Amino acid sequence: MVNIKDIKEHMEVIGADGVHVGTVDRVEGRRIKLTKASSGQGRHEGHHHFIDAGLIADIEDGKVRLSANGDIAVSFEQKQG
Repeated sequence: MVNIKDIKEHMEVIGADGVHVGTVDRVEGRRIKLTKASSGQGRHEGHHHFIDAGLIADIEDGKVRLSANGDIAVSFEQKQG
């Protein structure tokens, strides 16, 4: 079980396959808020996105590893709101 309090600002978020998903801005409740610079693509670019804590598999080597591959994890991102 991962303690969400162990997640720190500027940690890299990676998919289960090691693909970069984003960079932690901060933790808000049970979600990781990604930095605007690393959030979204195309029309979603420049907005904060969130990753639900339920997708976190582990924290290793200063990185947050998700239980889903990077391309799948991005589809689970939630927009601010």
